Amino acid sequence: MISIGGQARDVLRSARQLAARAQGALSALAGATTAVTAAFDRLRTAQLRHELAGMPLDKLRQASTERLLLAPLTDAGFSTVGDLFDRPAEELAVVPGMGEATARAVAGAVSHLWEVAGQDVRFRIDLDPANPDGDALVRALARYRSVRTAIAPVRDTAESLATSLPVALADARPTAWGLRWMFTRDAATKARAQAALDWLAAQVAEPELEQHFDAVDKRLAEPQPNPWPDFEKRASDYYAWLSELVPLGLESAAHGHLSDELVASIEGITLNDRLRTVSLRGYQAFGAKFALGQRRVLLADEMGLGKTIQALAMLAHLKAEAPFGRTPPRFLVLCPASLMSNWARETTARTQLAATVIHGDDRQDEVTTWLTSGSLGITSYETVQRLELPADLVLDALIVDEAHYAKNPEARRSQAVARLAGRSQRVLFLTGTPMENGVEEFEVLAQMLQPDVSVPGSARTLGAVVFRRKMAPVYLRRNTEDVLVELPERVESEDWVDFTSWDWFAYRQAVLEGNFMAMRRAGFHSTDPARCGKADRLVALVEEAAANGRKTVVFTFFRTLAEQLAATLPKPGRPQVFGPLTGSVPLEKRAALLDDFTNCPEPAVLIAQIQAGGVGLNIQAASVVILCEPQLTPTIEEQAIARVHRMGQVRGVQVHRLLNPDGVDERLHQLAALKASEFDEYARRSSLAEASDDAVDVLDQDLAAKIIAEEQERLNATDAGPAPSAP
Repeated sequence: MISIGGQARDVLRSARQLAARAQGALSALAGATTAVTAAFDRLRTAQLRHELAGMPLDKLRQASTERLLLAPLTDAGFSTVGDLFDRPAEELAVVPGMGEATARAVAGAVSHLWEVAGQDVRFRIDLDPANPDGDALVRALARYRSVRTAIAPVRDTAESLATSLPVALADARPTAWGLRWMFTRDAATKARAQAALDWLAAQVAEPELEQHFDAVDKRLAEPQPNPWPDFEKRASDYYAWLSELVPLGLESAAHGHLSDELVASIEGITLNDRLRTVSLRGYQAFGAKFALGQRRVLLADEMGLGKTIQALAMLAHLKAEAPFGRTPPRFLVLCPASLMSNWARETTARTQLAATVIHGDDRQDEVTTWLTSGSLGITSYETVQRLELPADLVLDALIVDEAHYAKNPEARRSQAVARLAGRSQRVLFLTGTPMENGVEEFEVLAQMLQPDVSVPGSARTLGAVVFRRKMAPVYLRRNTEDVLVELPERVESEDWVDFTSWDWFAYRQAVLEGNFMAMRRAGFHSTDPARCGKADRLVALVEEAAANGRKTVVFTFFRTLAEQLAATLPKPGRPQVFGPLTGSVPLEKRAALLDDFTNCPEPAVLIAQIQAGGVGLNIQAASVVILCEPQLTPTIEEQAIARVHRMGQVRGVQVHRLLNPDGVDERLHQLAALKASEFDEYARRSSLAEASDDAVDVLDQDLAAKIIAEEQERLNATDAGPAPSAP
């Protein structure tokens, strides 16, 4: 027990200092938060002012029920709605010819257009450090993150102390002076004072508290580096921090157009973030809670929206909520072999979960490690078919990435997925494209998850609207443009390149032989710009991108073309070339190749086979995409583009499709639009999509035969003609 008088005064003095330190830490966080919201308001206001500055005065008539006479405003020098912003009706009323009633109507119309602009104008931070409002916001966000990270270990304690210490100090005040204590006759007051003093003594004697607050003070005193390079590398994190503090108006889109009742039940779930080390965007938190609440679902967010982190957030929640002392929960990720390393890296970088990759000759030993350690198991579709798993194994959660791989119920990997799903308490299918050639493919996936929800063949009879409503309990999809307010502009260009005589000879020969793949490759039969029209255009695009300080990704279906481009594209004066990234590149080397490309300080080019580089990778260091030939399905192209035009991209993205007219390119380009229409009807609004790495499936074989026959008839190809002379 602490003595009354001098010893008590020492305790109270130390307690007041501790209270000040706790309050100081919280005040630092509050100040950093306020700085972010204030900087956001300034930048948002500037963006809206810019929008109004581009509106002609005629827009006022559309925003008002009154018949506005605008000639007086024009005569007075006003030309845009922005010129009238912040001008009260009283000021406008003195404009010759206006009058009070018209002035009030004009001011009301301006206010209405401001509100409309606030709803329509998408907020984003431009990569422009010279913009003082943007610079202030980026620096405020970096400071907020630094302060929040510094305070995180003591935040709960600081909040508790900031509340409890002042109360205890007030109760213990009589113990500071012996005379006051003698004249305090109320026994209850004395007992409360002595108890408060003893509690305060225990708090100030806690050595870890002092160490934690010292660490916080040291971290807060560190100078802040220039945040712009960091912002360019991981802009998505900055937007995630921002979404924690300000409303970005995307709540409805985050819910994927689910019913109000289902949304309410999902929103009632509180995510445990103790084992997660990154912040979630609002739509990502909703996706993780959707998977938790519905238990067996398909998350089909458009490529680039962070399906992996949503799955990891669900697993981190389940692990954190698992009862202490019980068998640790068993989680398994099933994915293409090319993505296993990516899953392991993401798990380590974004959570405190351990990961065990199960692959290769030691796979059975790795199964034992996974089951005994409570780590997250990661294996491939091929490996899982050869694993020996305990007969009584029940998975707490199964994650199936690129779940469209399981679309064919007759395939062994689909059957392996179905078996594992049947042994799992929770199942989360991930795919940005669950239907490629028809809605029936989505029904196969839904049947594995919740057989009562999906009946094969029902989509055609129910119709798109009823089918989407029926799938709501099992299916969630959000589209990029709905939830990523900051996503920069994506400009697409169809670069139609005429055949050279060499191209045309190669194409006619392929048609004559009935070789569909050679027909597709003929437009790029050579990488010599003097002989090949597409090669000439490719070189021009790459050099233009480099001149503008941009990095480029070149996608092709053909591995041999990727290898040839990587060998012949490098020339003096051209940007550095990385790759090729093909299916033959060992898994452990892919991440290193992408890191080298990302960290290259100069404009550069990455050559990638679309099957290897277009799935599951982040290539947002690039901002120019070149597609060497049209793919058999539009979703394959979209998935490749989304590797670049995705969360975290801060530059406008240019997409160039190299196309030859009057041939297989044009035919495939037309068919892509037809295939996309069914997806839009059944899946765009939280319903489906699917892309495959298979070269040509059964449907595509039929398509190839049809195109070959049409081209042979069109060209009346009985002879390929003489070879062209050398240029």
